Amino acid sequence: MYTLVVTGGAGFIGSNFVRYILSKYPDYRVHVLDSLTYAGNLENLEDVSSNPNFAFTKGDIRDAKVVGELATHADAIINFAAESHVDRSIVNPGEFIQTDVAGVYTLLEAARSNKHNRFLHISTDEVYGTIAEGSYREGDPLEPNSPYSASKAGGELLVRAFNVTYGLNTIVTRGSNTFGPYQYPEKLIPLFVTNLIDGEKVPVYGDGLQVRDWLYVLDHCAGVDIALHHGEPGNVYNVGGGNERTNVDITHRILAQMNKSADFIRHVEDRPGHDRRYSISCDKLKKLGFQQTINFDERLHETVAWYQENQSWWRRIKEKQAEYQEFMKNWYAERK
Repeated sequence: MYTLVVTGGAGFIGSNFVRYILSKYPDYRVHVLDSLTYAGNLENLEDVSSNPNFAFTKGDIRDAKVVGELATHADAIINFAAESHVDRSIVNPGEFIQTDVAGVYTLLEAARSNKHNRFLHISTDEVYGTIAEGSYREGDPLEPNSPYSASKAGGELLVRAFNVTYGLNTIVTRGSNTFGPYQYPEKLIPLFVTNLIDGEKVPVYGDGLQVRDWLYVLDHCAGVDIALHHGEPGNVYNVGGGNERTNVDITHRILAQMNKSADFIRHVEDRPGHDRRYSISCDKLKKLGFQQTINFDERLHETVAWYQENQSWWRRIKEKQAEYQEFMKNWYAERK
């Protein structure tokens, strides 16, 4: 039986990936390691909890003892674990360095010690920085502009070093803006949908013309799957959705689906160092068989409907989130 340790598997993309793998590969065993910080949620894995090929351990990827014990019984590690929200990284960059760099080092050492078949590290298109025209390819320079993207770039470079220096079989994937069910409601789509359900306005940074490439979570999972099984050791693969949209365009699409007017838009001061446009080429991964098979408008509609139909899931989260939102509001106000 092929055993995967999936770190951060109780989070948004990680939990969707666990579900995807157990469905597609019924003979695989998946062991999730997650510290269940604010974005980790065991409810995300309820529907696979009874699967005999699923196991869960609560623990931190920086804990060498816990990581080492799990790695001993695994064939590969897939690292979704990360601090991942840009706003939070601006306020507290140290947490991001600890998890996204030091944590990656701990995982790499465990994989090296156990001579794993593969170490797959999930990264982000944000490591490239902003691009005015064209699309980034995997060999382009990394120019991260936020503490979050810098921490992810740092983790990536460690992965590269362990491949070159120690011969560890590594792969890095750089995903674009991912959306879908179970996403923590601080990101644009779930935040806006849940606000509108409660009759609250939606905060659009600046003019809202920042461009992102929107990738449905199951497409993201499919891309990671292909990289895991067919990627060349030491390589990086972009995983994009081929759906470049401005933030304000996404906002209007959500408003239209929820029968709300533009009066619900509240423009707020732009985020410090806010990248203007992300765009990545997926040609390299497509040569391995990757295709963006999911229609963007259909999946956006399904995603909005999911949050409308699963209010008990996100209401508990947003109640806990209220204190953080107030902190962020005061933090930005003090710096005006």
